[in-house]
Amino acid sequence: MFLLFISSGLFLGWSLGANDAANIFGTAVGSKMLSFKKAAIIASIFIILGAVIQGSGTTETLSKLGTVDAIGGAFTVALCAAFTVFIMTRNKLPVSTTQSIVGAIIGWNLFTNNKTDYSILTTILTSWVAGPIIGIVFAALLFLLTRWLLHKLKIHLIKLDGYIRWGLIIVGAFGAYSLGANNIANVVGVFMSSAPNLIIDLGLFQLNGAQLIFLLGGVSIAIGVFTYGSKVMETVGSQIMNLSSEAAMVVVLAQALVLFIFSSTGLSNFLETVGLPRIPLVPISSSQIVVGAIIGIGLVKGVQEIKVKTLGGIFLGWILTPIAACILSFFALFFVKNVFNITVTSAVASIPATPVDASSMVATSAMKHVNMVWPFTLMVIVVVVALFVFYIIKQQKLRVKAQDELYKKQNDFYIAQKALTELELKTIRLENSSLASKLEFKRKELINYALNIIEQQNFMASILDKLIEIKNINKDSEREEMLDGLIVLIKQKMANSDKVKNFNIEAEKMHKDFYQRLSDQFPDLTENDKRLATLLRLGFSSKEIAPLLNISPKSVEIIRYRLRKKINLKKGDNLIQFINNL
Repeated sequence: MFLLFISSGLFLGWSLGANDAANIFGTAVGSKMLSFKKAAIIASIFIILGAVIQGSGTTETLSKLGTVDAIGGAFTVALCAAFTVFIMTRNKLPVSTTQSIVGAIIGWNLFTNNKTDYSILTTILTSWVAGPIIGIVFAALLFLLTRWLLHKLKIHLIKLDGYIRWGLIIVGAFGAYSLGANNIANVVGVFMSSAPNLIIDLGLFQLNGAQLIFLLGGVSIAIGVFTYGSKVMETVGSQIMNLSSEAAMVVVLAQALVLFIFSSTGLSNFLETVGLPRIPLVPISSSQIVVGAIIGIGLVKGVQEIKVKTLGGIFLGWILTPIAACILSFFALFFVKNVFNITVTSAVASIPATPVDASSMVATSAMKHVNMVWPFTLMVIVVVVALFVFYIIKQQKLRVKAQDELYKKQNDFYIAQKALTELELKTIRLENSSLASKLEFKRKELINYALNIIEQQNFMASILDKLIEIKNINKDSEREEMLDGLIVLIKQKMANSDKVKNFNIEAEKMHKDFYQRLSDQFPDLTENDKRLATLLRLGFSSKEIAPLLNISPKSVEIIRYRLRKKINLKKGDNLIQFINNL
Protein backbone atom coordinates (compact mmCIF):
# COMPACT_ATOMS: atom_id res chain seq x y z
CA MET A 1 0.00 0.00 0.00
CA PHE A 2 2.89 2.35 0.74
CA LEU A 3 4.26 1.85 -2.78
CA LEU A 4 0.79 2.52 -4.21
CA PHE A 5 0.37 5.76 -2.26
CA ILE A 6 3.90 7.00 -2.98
CA SER A 7 3.21 6.66 -6.73
CA SER A 8 1.81 10.21 -6.74
CA GLY A 9 5.14 11.45 -5.34
CA LEU A 10 6.95 9.53 -8.05
CA PHE A 11 4.63 11.16 -10.58
CA LEU A 12 5.66 14.53 -9.12
CA GLY A 13 9.31 13.44 -9.42
CA TRP A 14 8.68 12.59 -13.06
CA SER A 15 7.16 16.06 -13.55
CA LEU A 16 10.17 17.66 -11.82
CA GLY A 17 12.52 15.73 -14.09
CA ALA A 18 10.54 16.84 -17.12
CA ASN A 19 10.56 20.47 -15.93
CA ASP A 20 13.10 21.62 -13.34
CA ALA A 21 15.75 18.94 -13.89
CA ALA A 22 15.81 19.77 -17.59
CA ASN A 23 17.10 23.21 -16.62
CA ILE A 24 20.47 21.74 -15.66
CA PHE A 25 21.46 21.10 -19.26
CA GLY A 26 18.75 23.12 -21.02
CA THR A 27 21.15 25.89 -22.00
CA ALA A 28 23.85 23.40 -23.04
CA VAL A 29 21.44 21.46 -25.25
CA GLY A 30 19.86 24.69 -26.52
CA SER A 31 23.28 26.01 -27.60
CA LYS A 32 24.06 22.67 -29.37
CA MET A 33 27.10 21.98 -27.19
CA LEU A 34 25.73 18.71 -25.79
CA SER A 35 23.23 16.16 -27.06
CA PHE A 36 20.07 15.61 -25.04
CA LYS A 37 20.83 11.91 -24.54
CA LYS A 38 24.26 12.53 -22.95
CA ALA A 39 22.88 15.36 -20.83
CA ALA A 40 20.02 13.17 -19.57
CA ILE A 41 22.37 10.31 -18.54
CA ILE A 42 24.73 12.61 -16.60
CA ALA A 43 21.83 14.48 -14.96
CA SER A 44 20.08 11.27 -13.88
CA ILE A 45 23.12 9.74 -12.17
CA PHE A 46 24.02 12.83 -10.15
CA ILE A 47 20.43 13.73 -9.28
CA ILE A 48 20.02 10.34 -7.61
CA LEU A 49 23.32 10.73 -5.74
CA GLY A 50 22.38 14.22 -4.51
CA ALA A 51 18.92 13.06 -3.41
CA VAL A 52 20.19 10.08 -1.39
CA ILE A 53 23.31 11.68 0.12
CA GLN A 54 22.16 15.22 0.87
CA GLY A 55 18.37 15.37 0.49
CA SER A 56 17.36 15.52 4.14
CA GLY A 57 18.16 19.20 4.87
CA THR A 58 15.49 20.84 2.69
CA THR A 59 13.01 18.07 3.48
CA GLU A 60 13.13 18.99 7.17
CA THR A 61 12.39 22.66 6.39
CA LEU A 62 9.50 21.79 4.08
CA SER A 63 7.96 19.50 6.72
CA LYS A 64 7.80 22.44 9.16
CA LEU A 65 5.47 24.26 6.75
CA GLY A 66 2.94 21.52 7.20
CA THR A 67 3.53 17.93 8.30
CA VAL A 68 1.30 15.76 6.15
CA ASP A 69 0.92 13.02 8.75
CA ALA A 70 -1.27 10.55 6.84
CA ILE A 71 -0.28 8.55 3.81
CA GLY A 72 -3.61 9.31 2.10
CA GLY A 73 -3.09 13.04 2.54
CA ALA A 74 0.50 12.80 1.31
CA PHE A 75 -0.70 10.91 -1.77
CA THR A 76 -3.32 13.56 -2.57
CA VAL A 77 -1.01 16.53 -1.95
CA ALA A 78 1.77 15.08 -4.15
CA LEU A 79 -0.72 14.14 -6.88
CA CYS A 80 -2.19 17.65 -7.02
CA ALA A 81 1.29 19.22 -7.13
CA ALA A 82 2.36 16.79 -9.86
CA PHE A 83 -0.77 17.41 -11.93
CA THR A 84 -0.26 21.19 -11.72
CA VAL A 85 3.35 20.89 -12.88
CA PHE A 86 2.31 18.47 -15.63
CA ILE A 87 -0.24 20.93 -17.02
CA MET A 88 2.32 23.75 -16.97
CA THR A 89 4.90 21.49 -18.62
CA ARG A 90 2.46 20.56 -21.39
CA ASN A 91 2.27 24.28 -22.14
CA LYS A 92 6.11 24.40 -22.25
CA LEU A 93 6.36 26.73 -19.26
CA PRO A 94 9.38 26.12 -16.94
CA VAL A 95 7.39 26.39 -13.70
CA SER A 96 8.56 25.50 -10.21
CA THR A 97 7.78 22.22 -8.45
CA THR A 98 8.68 24.05 -5.22
CA GLN A 99 5.81 26.46 -5.78
CA SER A 100 3.52 23.59 -6.70
CA ILE A 101 4.23 21.47 -3.60
CA VAL A 102 4.13 24.50 -1.26
CA GLY A 103 0.75 25.49 -2.68
CA ALA A 104 -0.53 21.92 -2.29
CA ILE A 105 0.69 21.72 1.35
CA ILE A 106 -1.05 25.01 2.18
CA GLY A 107 -4.19 23.55 0.63
CA TRP A 108 -3.80 20.54 2.98
CA ASN A 109 -3.33 22.90 5.96
CA LEU A 110 -6.49 24.80 5.04
CA PHE A 111 -8.53 21.63 4.60
CA THR A 112 -7.34 19.96 7.85
CA ASN A 113 -7.28 23.21 9.88
CA ASN A 114 -3.61 22.71 10.61
CA LYS A 115 -1.75 25.93 11.31
CA THR A 116 0.64 27.13 8.61
CA ASP A 117 4.02 28.23 9.97
CA TYR A 118 4.16 31.70 8.41
CA SER A 119 7.79 32.23 9.36
CA ILE A 120 8.74 29.15 7.31
CA LEU A 121 6.37 30.26 4.54
CA THR A 122 7.99 33.70 4.56
CA THR A 123 11.43 32.10 4.33
CA ILE A 124 10.32 29.98 1.38
CA LEU A 125 8.63 32.91 -0.37
CA THR A 126 11.74 35.01 0.19
CA SER A 127 13.83 32.27 -1.47
CA TRP A 128 11.55 32.47 -4.52
CA VAL A 129 12.62 36.09 -4.88
CA ALA A 130 16.20 35.71 -3.63
CA GLY A 131 16.96 32.69 -5.82
CA PRO A 132 16.53 34.45 -9.18
CA ILE A 133 18.25 37.61 -7.88
CA ILE A 134 21.26 35.61 -6.68
CA GLY A 135 21.18 33.77 -10.02
CA ILE A 136 21.27 37.12 -11.85
CA VAL A 137 24.24 38.34 -9.75
CA PHE A 138 26.19 35.05 -9.98
CA ALA A 139 25.60 34.70 -13.74
CA ALA A 140 26.56 38.33 -14.47
CA LEU A 141 29.78 38.09 -12.43
CA LEU A 142 30.70 34.67 -13.82
CA PHE A 143 29.99 35.80 -17.37
CA LEU A 144 32.18 38.89 -16.97
CA LEU A 145 34.93 36.74 -15.43
CA THR A 146 34.65 34.20 -18.25
CA ARG A 147 34.88 36.87 -20.93
CA TRP A 148 37.91 38.42 -19.22
CA LEU A 149 39.66 35.04 -18.97
CA LEU A 150 38.94 34.19 -22.61
CA HIS A 151 40.28 37.57 -23.67
CA LYS A 152 43.46 37.10 -21.63
CA LEU A 153 44.13 33.47 -22.50
CA LYS A 154 43.31 33.80 -26.22
CA ILE A 155 42.54 30.12 -26.64
CA HIS A 156 42.08 28.76 -30.17
CA LEU A 157 38.43 28.35 -31.10
CA ILE A 158 38.69 24.59 -31.67
CA LYS A 159 40.37 24.02 -28.29
CA LEU A 160 37.95 26.42 -26.61
CA ASP A 161 35.01 24.44 -27.95
CA GLY A 162 36.43 21.25 -26.41
CA TYR A 163 37.16 22.92 -23.06
CA ILE A 164 33.65 24.39 -22.85
CA ARG A 165 32.08 21.04 -23.74
CA TRP A 166 33.93 19.34 -20.87
CA GLY A 167 33.16 22.29 -18.62
CA LEU A 168 29.46 21.88 -19.34
CA ILE A 169 29.64 18.20 -18.42
CA ILE A 170 31.45 18.84 -15.11
CA VAL A 171 29.33 21.84 -14.14
CA GLY A 172 26.18 20.02 -15.23
CA ALA A 173 27.05 17.06 -13.01
CA PHE A 174 27.54 19.42 -10.07
CA GLY A 175 24.24 21.12 -10.89
CA ALA A 176 22.43 17.78 -11.07
CA TYR A 177 23.82 16.77 -7.66
CA SER A 178 22.73 20.09 -6.16
CA LEU A 179 19.29 19.80 -7.74
CA GLY A 180 18.80 16.31 -6.31
CA ALA A 181 19.90 17.49 -2.86
CA ASN A 182 17.71 20.60 -2.92
CA ASN A 183 14.56 19.58 -4.78
CA ILE A 184 14.05 15.98 -3.61
CA ALA A 185 12.02 17.47 -0.73
CA ASN A 186 9.47 18.67 -3.32
CA VAL A 187 9.03 15.11 -4.56
CA VAL A 188 8.87 12.95 -1.43
CA GLY A 189 9.03 15.40 1.50
CA VAL A 190 5.36 14.90 2.34
CA PHE A 191 5.94 11.13 2.71
CA MET A 192 8.68 11.39 5.35
CA SER A 193 6.29 10.99 8.29
CA SER A 194 5.06 7.74 6.73
CA ALA A 195 8.48 6.33 5.84
CA PRO A 196 8.87 2.57 6.57
CA ASN A 197 10.88 1.58 9.67
CA LEU A 198 13.58 -0.50 8.04
CA ILE A 199 17.23 -0.53 7.11
CA ILE A 200 18.29 -2.17 3.87
CA ASP A 201 21.81 -3.60 4.00
CA LEU A 202 23.44 -3.49 0.55
CA GLY A 203 26.91 -4.51 1.71
CA LEU A 204 28.92 -1.39 0.81
CA PHE A 205 26.31 0.91 2.35
CA GLN A 206 22.93 0.91 4.05
CA LEU A 207 19.70 2.71 3.28
CA ASN A 208 17.10 3.62 5.90
CA GLY A 209 13.43 4.22 5.09
CA ALA A 210 13.91 7.94 4.37
CA GLN A 211 16.89 7.33 2.08
CA LEU A 212 14.93 4.60 0.27
CA ILE A 213 12.20 7.15 -0.43
CA PHE A 214 14.86 9.61 -1.59
CA LEU A 215 16.25 6.94 -3.92
CA LEU A 216 12.84 6.23 -5.43
CA GLY A 217 12.24 9.97 -5.85
CA GLY A 218 15.61 10.43 -7.54
CA VAL A 219 14.88 7.59 -9.96
CA SER A 220 11.49 9.12 -10.82
CA ILE A 221 13.19 12.46 -11.54
CA ALA A 222 15.67 10.67 -13.83
CA ILE A 223 12.82 9.03 -15.74
CA GLY A 224 11.19 12.46 -16.15
CA VAL A 225 14.42 13.85 -17.61
CA PHE A 226 14.57 11.10 -20.23
CA THR A 227 10.91 10.98 -21.23
CA TYR A 228 9.80 14.62 -21.31
CA GLY A 229 12.76 16.89 -20.48
CA SER A 230 13.62 17.91 -24.03
CA LYS A 231 10.46 20.03 -24.44
CA VAL A 232 11.32 22.48 -21.64
CA MET A 233 15.00 22.47 -22.67
CA GLU A 234 13.87 24.09 -25.92
CA THR A 235 12.16 26.96 -24.05
CA VAL A 236 14.90 27.54 -21.46
CA GLY A 237 17.81 26.91 -23.84
CA SER A 238 16.86 29.10 -26.77
CA GLN A 239 13.60 31.02 -26.52
CA ILE A 240 14.41 33.44 -23.65
CA MET A 241 17.66 34.57 -25.24
CA ASN A 242 20.07 33.08 -27.77
CA LEU A 243 23.05 31.75 -25.79
CA SER A 244 26.65 31.17 -26.78
CA SER A 245 28.44 28.07 -25.50
CA GLU A 246 30.35 29.93 -22.77
CA ALA A 247 27.13 31.67 -21.65
CA ALA A 248 25.44 28.27 -21.43
CA MET A 249 28.18 27.02 -19.09
CA VAL A 250 27.85 30.13 -16.92
CA VAL A 251 24.09 29.59 -16.56
CA VAL A 252 24.54 25.99 -15.45
CA LEU A 253 27.30 26.92 -12.97
CA ALA A 254 25.30 29.81 -11.49
CA GLN A 255 22.30 27.53 -10.99
CA ALA A 256 24.42 24.79 -9.42
CA LEU A 257 26.03 27.20 -6.94
CA VAL A 258 22.70 28.66 -5.80
CA LEU A 259 21.08 25.23 -5.39
CA PHE A 260 24.09 23.93 -3.48
CA ILE A 261 24.14 26.94 -1.11
CA PHE A 262 20.47 26.49 -0.17
CA SER A 263 20.82 22.72 0.41
CA SER A 264 24.23 22.41 2.11
CA THR A 265 23.89 21.62 5.80
CA GLY A 266 27.67 21.78 6.23
CA LEU A 267 27.92 25.28 4.77
CA SER A 268 25.00 26.49 6.90
CA ASN A 269 26.57 25.06 10.08
CA PHE A 270 29.96 26.56 9.20
CA LEU A 271 28.48 30.06 8.85
CA GLU A 272 26.80 29.65 12.24
CA THR A 273 30.08 28.63 13.90
CA VAL A 274 31.86 31.76 12.61
CA GLY A 275 29.08 34.00 13.91
CA LEU A 276 27.25 34.58 10.62
CA PRO A 277 23.53 33.94 9.96
CA ARG A 278 22.61 30.42 8.84
CA ILE A 279 21.56 29.92 5.27
CA PRO A 280 17.98 28.60 5.25
CA LEU A 281 17.83 25.07 3.90
CA VAL A 282 14.80 25.48 1.66
CA PRO A 283 13.89 23.89 -1.66
CA ILE A 284 14.13 26.62 -4.28
CA SER A 285 13.14 26.66 -7.90
CA SER A 286 15.84 25.71 -10.36
CA SER A 287 13.65 27.14 -13.13
CA GLN A 288 13.64 30.54 -11.43
CA ILE A 289 17.41 30.46 -10.96
CA VAL A 290 18.00 29.51 -14.60
CA VAL A 291 15.74 32.28 -15.84
CA GLY A 292 17.48 34.71 -13.45
CA ALA A 293 20.91 33.57 -14.69
CA ILE A 294 19.88 34.06 -18.32
CA ILE A 295 18.55 37.53 -17.47
CA GLY A 296 21.86 38.32 -15.73
CA ILE A 297 23.78 37.46 -18.89
CA GLY A 298 21.26 39.42 -20.93
CA LEU A 299 21.82 42.49 -18.75
CA VAL A 300 25.58 42.24 -19.33
CA LYS A 301 25.22 41.76 -23.07
CA GLY A 302 22.37 44.25 -23.51
CA VAL A 303 18.74 44.29 -22.41
CA GLN A 304 17.60 44.26 -26.03
CA GLU A 305 18.70 40.61 -26.36
CA ILE A 306 16.18 39.41 -23.74
CA LYS A 307 12.90 38.11 -25.19
CA VAL A 308 10.44 39.88 -22.88
CA LYS A 309 7.38 38.13 -24.29
CA THR A 310 8.70 34.70 -23.30
CA LEU A 311 9.61 35.98 -19.82
CA GLY A 312 6.07 37.29 -19.38
CA GLY A 313 4.65 33.82 -19.94
CA ILE A 314 7.13 32.29 -17.48
CA PHE A 315 6.33 34.83 -14.74
CA LEU A 316 2.62 34.21 -15.26
CA GLY A 317 3.24 30.48 -14.74
CA TRP A 318 5.11 31.19 -11.49
CA ILE A 319 2.14 33.18 -10.14
CA LEU A 320 -0.53 30.71 -11.21
CA THR A 321 1.27 27.53 -10.08
CA PRO A 322 1.00 27.82 -6.24
CA ILE A 323 -2.53 29.21 -6.43
CA ALA A 324 -3.72 26.45 -8.74
CA ALA A 325 -1.98 23.73 -6.64
CA CYS A 326 -3.52 25.08 -3.42
CA ILE A 327 -7.07 25.16 -4.80
CA LEU A 328 -6.71 21.78 -6.47
CA SER A 329 -5.27 20.21 -3.29
CA PHE A 330 -8.12 21.57 -1.12
CA PHE A 331 -10.89 20.17 -3.32
CA ALA A 332 -9.05 16.91 -4.04
CA LEU A 333 -8.62 16.24 -0.30
CA PHE A 334 -12.36 16.82 0.19
CA PHE A 335 -13.10 14.37 -2.62
CA VAL A 336 -10.64 11.69 -1.39
CA LYS A 337 -11.88 11.90 2.21
CA ASN A 338 -15.60 11.95 1.54
CA VAL A 339 -15.90 9.78 -1.56
CA PHE A 340 -13.19 7.16 -0.96
CA ASN A 341 -13.24 7.50 2.83
CA ILE A 342 -9.44 7.68 2.99
CA THR A 343 -7.79 9.30 6.02
CA VAL A 344 -5.96 12.45 4.94
CA THR A 345 -4.73 13.49 8.44
CA SER A 346 -4.19 11.81 11.80
CA ALA A 347 -3.65 15.05 13.73
CA VAL A 348 -6.27 16.75 15.85
CA ALA A 349 -7.78 19.77 14.14
CA SER A 350 -6.21 23.15 14.92
CA ILE A 351 -3.19 21.47 16.57
CA PRO A 352 -0.11 21.63 14.35
CA ALA A 353 1.61 18.33 13.84
CA THR A 354 5.18 17.88 14.99
CA PRO A 355 7.63 18.24 12.11
CA VAL A 356 9.58 15.18 11.10
CA ASP A 357 13.38 15.27 10.99
CA ALA A 358 14.09 13.22 7.90
CA SER A 359 17.79 12.94 8.64
CA SER A 360 17.33 11.40 12.10
CA MET A 361 13.99 9.69 11.72
CA VAL A 362 13.82 6.92 14.34
CA ALA A 363 10.90 4.56 14.61
CA THR A 364 9.23 3.99 17.95
CA SER A 365 9.32 0.28 17.36
CA ALA A 366 12.38 -1.80 16.57
CA MET A 367 13.95 -0.99 13.21
CA LYS A 368 13.61 -3.86 10.77
CA HIS A 369 16.86 -4.90 9.07
CA VAL A 370 16.62 -6.32 5.56
CA ASN A 371 19.70 -8.11 4.20
CA MET A 372 19.93 -7.32 0.49
CA VAL A 373 23.66 -7.90 0.02
CA TRP A 374 23.41 -10.86 -2.32
CA PRO A 375 20.39 -9.63 -4.28
CA PHE A 376 22.07 -6.25 -4.64
CA THR A 377 25.36 -7.88 -5.71
CA LEU A 378 23.51 -10.04 -8.19
CA MET A 379 21.64 -7.00 -9.51
CA VAL A 380 24.91 -5.07 -9.93
CA ILE A 381 26.42 -8.02 -11.80
CA VAL A 382 23.36 -8.26 -14.04
CA VAL A 383 23.47 -4.51 -14.73
CA VAL A 384 27.21 -4.60 -15.50
CA VAL A 385 26.77 -7.60 -17.81
CA ALA A 386 23.77 -5.95 -19.47
CA LEU A 387 25.72 -2.74 -20.00
CA PHE A 388 28.66 -4.74 -21.38
CA VAL A 389 26.38 -6.61 -23.78
CA PHE A 390 24.67 -3.37 -24.74
CA TYR A 391 28.07 -1.80 -25.40
CA ILE A 392 29.13 -4.74 -27.57
CA ILE A 393 25.85 -4.67 -29.51
CA LYS A 394 26.10 -0.90 -29.95
CA GLN A 395 29.69 -1.18 -31.18
CA GLN A 396 28.65 -3.95 -33.54
CA LYS A 397 25.81 -1.78 -34.86
CA LEU A 398 28.19 1.13 -35.28
CA ARG A 399 30.64 -1.16 -37.09
CA VAL A 400 27.88 -2.49 -39.36
CA LYS A 401 26.65 1.05 -39.96
CA ALA A 402 30.17 2.20 -40.82
CA GLN A 403 30.58 -0.77 -43.18
CA ASP A 404 27.21 -0.06 -44.80
CA GLU A 405 28.20 3.57 -45.27
CA LEU A 406 31.54 2.46 -46.74
CA TYR A 407 29.79 0.00 -49.09
CA LYS A 408 27.33 2.70 -50.08
CA LYS A 409 30.15 5.14 -50.82
CA GLN A 410 31.98 2.45 -52.79
CA ASN A 411 28.79 1.63 -54.69
CA ASP A 412 28.15 5.32 -55.38
CA PHE A 413 31.77 5.64 -56.56
CA TYR A 414 31.36 2.57 -58.78
CA ILE A 415 28.11 3.94 -60.25
CA ALA A 416 29.76 7.32 -60.83
CA GLN A 417 32.77 5.65 -62.46
CA LYS A 418 30.46 3.50 -64.59
CA ALA A 419 28.46 6.56 -65.66
CA LEU A 420 31.68 8.40 -66.41
CA THR A 421 33.01 5.45 -68.41
CA GLU A 422 29.76 5.18 -70.35
CA LEU A 423 29.88 8.91 -71.02
CA GLU A 424 33.48 8.64 -72.18
CA LEU A 425 32.57 5.68 -74.43
CA LYS A 426 29.64 7.61 -75.83
CA THR A 427 31.90 10.59 -76.48
CA ILE A 428 34.47 8.34 -78.14
CA ARG A 429 31.74 6.76 -80.28
CA LEU A 430 30.49 10.20 -81.30
CA GLU A 431 34.04 11.28 -82.12
CA ASN A 432 34.60 8.07 -84.09
CA SER A 433 31.32 8.63 -85.92
CA SER A 434 32.32 12.21 -86.69
CA LEU A 435 35.75 11.08 -87.82
CA ALA A 436 34.19 8.35 -89.95
CA SER A 437 31.87 10.93 -91.55
CA LYS A 438 34.79 13.24 -92.21
CA LEU A 439 36.83 10.33 -93.54
CA GLU A 440 33.98 9.30 -95.85
CA PHE A 441 33.61 12.89 -97.03
CA LYS A 442 37.33 13.10 -97.69
CA ARG A 443 37.21 9.73 -99.45
CA LYS A 444 34.43 10.94 -101.74
CA GLU A 445 36.35 14.16 -102.35
CA LEU A 446 39.44 12.16 -103.32
CA ILE A 447 37.32 9.96 -105.58
CA ASN A 448 35.86 13.07 -107.21
CA TYR A 449 39.32 14.54 -107.55
CA ALA A 450 40.55 11.27 -109.03
CA LEU A 451 37.61 11.10 -111.44
CA ASN A 452 38.15 14.72 -112.44
CA ILE A 453 41.85 14.03 -112.99
CA ILE A 454 41.04 10.96 -115.04
CA GLU A 455 38.40 12.87 -116.99
CA GLN A 456 40.82 15.74 -117.58
CA GLN A 457 43.58 13.33 -118.62
CA ASN A 458 41.22 11.52 -120.99
CA PHE A 459 40.06 14.83 -122.42
CA MET A 460 43.62 16.09 -122.79
CA ALA A 461 44.63 12.77 -124.36
CA SER A 462 41.78 13.08 -126.85
CA ILE A 463 42.85 16.66 -127.61
CA LEU A 464 46.41 15.46 -128.09
CA ASP A 465 45.27 12.73 -130.47
CA LYS A 466 43.23 15.25 -132.46
CA LEU A 467 46.18 17.62 -132.68
CA ILE A 468 48.49 14.83 -133.92
CA GLU A 469 45.83 13.86 -136.45
CA ILE A 470 45.48 17.47 -137.62
CA LYS A 471 49.25 17.82 -137.89
CA ASN A 472 49.41 14.91 -140.34
CA ILE A 473 46.69 16.36 -142.66
CA ASN A 474 48.13 18.03 -145.76
CA LYS A 475 44.98 19.69 -147.10
CA ASP A 476 44.41 23.12 -145.64
CA SER A 477 40.65 22.99 -145.96
CA GLU A 478 40.41 19.68 -144.14
CA ARG A 479 42.86 20.91 -141.45
CA GLU A 480 40.76 24.10 -140.95
CA GLU A 481 37.61 22.05 -140.59
CA MET A 482 39.14 19.74 -137.93
CA LEU A 483 40.57 22.72 -136.03
CA ASP A 484 37.14 24.35 -135.93
CA GLY A 485 35.66 21.11 -134.54
CA LEU A 486 38.40 20.93 -131.93
CA ILE A 487 37.73 24.51 -130.84
CA VAL A 488 34.02 23.78 -130.44
CA LEU A 489 34.82 20.70 -128.36
CA ILE A 490 37.12 22.68 -126.07
CA LYS A 491 34.48 25.43 -125.64
CA GLN A 492 31.86 22.81 -124.73
CA LYS A 493 34.19 21.33 -122.15
CA MET A 494 34.91 24.76 -120.67
CA ALA A 495 31.18 25.63 -120.52
CA ASN A 496 30.51 22.55 -118.39
CA SER A 497 26.90 23.78 -118.14
CA ASP A 498 25.42 20.64 -116.60
CA LYS A 499 27.96 20.47 -113.79
CA VAL A 500 27.64 24.16 -113.06
CA LYS A 501 23.86 23.78 -112.96
CA ASN A 502 24.14 20.82 -110.58
CA PHE A 503 26.57 22.74 -108.40
CA ASN A 504 24.21 25.68 -108.14
CA ILE A 505 21.29 23.39 -107.24
CA GLU A 506 23.28 21.67 -104.47
CA ALA A 507 24.54 25.01 -103.13
CA GLU A 508 20.96 26.31 -103.02
CA LYS A 509 19.82 23.20 -101.09
CA MET A 510 22.62 23.52 -98.53
CA HIS A 511 21.90 27.20 -97.95
CA LYS A 512 18.12 27.10 -98.18
CA ASP A 513 17.64 29.22 -95.03
CA PHE A 514 20.16 31.77 -96.32
CA TYR A 515 18.28 31.96 -99.64
CA GLN A 516 15.03 32.49 -97.74
CA ARG A 517 16.48 35.29 -95.57
CA LEU A 518 17.84 37.01 -98.68
CA SER A 519 14.42 36.79 -100.36
CA ASP A 520 12.60 38.08 -97.26
CA GLN A 521 14.90 41.04 -96.60
CA PHE A 522 15.78 41.93 -100.21
CA PRO A 523 12.91 40.89 -102.56
CA ASP A 524 14.47 42.74 -105.53
CA LEU A 525 17.44 40.33 -105.76
CA THR A 526 17.65 38.13 -108.88
CA GLU A 527 18.63 34.45 -108.91
CA ASN A 528 22.12 35.38 -110.13
CA ASP A 529 22.43 37.85 -107.23
CA LYS A 530 21.49 35.11 -104.73
CA ARG A 531 23.93 32.64 -106.34
CA LEU A 532 26.68 35.28 -106.17
CA ALA A 533 25.91 35.89 -102.46
CA THR A 534 25.98 32.14 -101.80
CA LEU A 535 29.34 31.71 -103.57
CA LEU A 536 30.77 34.66 -101.61
CA ARG A 537 29.46 33.05 -98.41
CA LEU A 538 31.29 29.84 -99.41
CA GLY A 539 34.55 31.84 -99.68
CA PHE A 540 35.06 31.79 -103.48
CA SER A 541 37.01 34.64 -105.12
CA SER A 542 35.78 36.60 -108.15
CA LYS A 543 38.13 34.66 -110.43
CA GLU A 544 36.73 31.35 -109.10
CA ILE A 545 33.13 32.58 -109.35
CA ALA A 546 33.42 33.62 -113.05
CA PRO A 547 33.37 30.10 -114.60
CA LEU A 548 30.68 28.97 -112.16
CA LEU A 549 28.38 31.78 -113.36
CA ASN A 550 29.69 31.45 -116.93
CA ILE A 551 30.77 35.10 -117.02
CA SER A 552 34.06 36.97 -117.03
CA PRO A 553 35.83 38.06 -113.82
CA LYS A 554 35.12 41.67 -114.77
CA SER A 555 31.42 40.88 -114.99
CA VAL A 556 31.64 39.34 -111.49
CA GLU A 557 32.94 42.64 -110.14
CA ILE A 558 30.07 44.47 -111.83
CA ILE A 559 27.36 42.25 -110.34
CA ARG A 560 29.09 42.45 -106.93
CA TYR A 561 28.78 46.23 -107.15
CA ARG A 562 25.12 45.92 -108.09
CA LEU A 563 24.57 43.53 -105.16
CA ARG A 564 26.01 46.08 -102.73
CA LYS A 565 23.61 48.72 -104.07
CA LYS A 566 20.59 46.39 -103.80
CA ILE A 567 21.30 45.49 -100.17
CA ASN A 568 21.99 49.15 -99.28
CA LEU A 569 25.61 48.74 -98.13
CA LYS A 570 27.42 51.97 -97.35
CA LYS A 571 30.86 52.78 -98.58
CA GLY A 572 33.44 51.08 -96.44
CA ASP A 573 31.10 48.21 -95.34
CA ASN A 574 32.42 44.73 -96.00
CA LEU A 575 30.11 42.77 -98.33
CA ILE A 576 31.39 39.32 -97.38
CA GLN A 577 31.19 40.09 -93.62
CA PHE A 578 27.61 41.32 -94.06
CA ILE A 579 26.66 38.15 -95.97
CA ASN A 580 28.26 35.89 -93.34
CA ASN A 581 26.37 37.65 -90.53
CA LEU A 582 23.02 37.49 -92.31
